Amino acid sequence: MSDTPVEEMNFETAMAELEKVLSQLENGNVALDESIALYERGAKLKARCETKLKEAEEKVAAITLDGDGNPNGLKPVEGL
Repeated sequence: MSDTPVEEMNFETAMAELEKVLSQLENGNVALDESIALYERGAKLKARCETKLKEAEEKVAAITLDGDGNPNGLKPVEGL
């Protein structure tokens, strides 16, 4: 597992680590305590990925188009 706090990870890093966690859990060759820790880490990584995806969706939704359908700027998005 990475030493980087989940809260500081970008989407790609969090997704890659989440895939590793899932692989370890699916493999089933980890002790119960380690499985619990992996599950908890996986839950945090999943939440981080969801947050980063939502932020990206909001940014895309904020792109305004001109009369011809071309991007012409951004409208403000609350919280970003």
